[in-house]
Amino acid sequence: MEEHVLIRDLKLEKESAYRLLVDTYKGRVFNSILNILQDEEDADDTTQDTFIQVFQSINQFNEQSALGTWIHRIAIRKALDKLRQRKNRQRLLTILPWWMPKEEINMQHTYHHPGIALENKERAADLFKAINTLPEKQKVAFNLIKVEGMSYDEASAIMEQSIKGIESLISRAKVNLQKQLAHHRKQ
Repeated sequence: MEEHVLIRDLKLEKESAYRLLVDTYKGRVFNSILNILQDEEDADDTTQDTFIQVFQSINQFNEQSALGTWIHRIAIRKALDKLRQRKNRQRLLTILPWWMPKEEINMQHTYHHPGIALENKERAADLFKAINTLPEKQKVAFNLIKVEGMSYDEASAIMEQSIKGIESLISRAKVNLQKQLAHHRKQ
């Protein structure tokens, strides 16, 4: 189905269009969110939240970008919101542990990406831990370009930044990751 037909059918609230949209974009959206959140359960919830947002706001979609780009923007925004929310809860739990006694501080979370071969799990866990320390924009750009293999054009459209800006983010992310990984190896 052509994209403009899918968009028209989504705006007409056709169930088949919703199913096709989810079938077409769910895997890629989930992977983008998973790479940012590094937690499968949170990624699954955030993926669902993303598609709910898409369904609720499809009538505001002005088609100035590709549908997939628009969906990815929503997904990245939702993932970053979830990440901020998680960090705020962790900070609050550190300050006021008696307030949320059933929650644990999860600072040493080790993430194992499901697509990484068993023999590379430890190295991948170190890399994802280092990626998690990057500033927000560097983290998103690095995940889109280096982890997901998107082109600079695609990442530029999703992040609404120039290609030069994306290149700069990737360059700084590489430097920061090298520092993090070198520090980790010394320990």
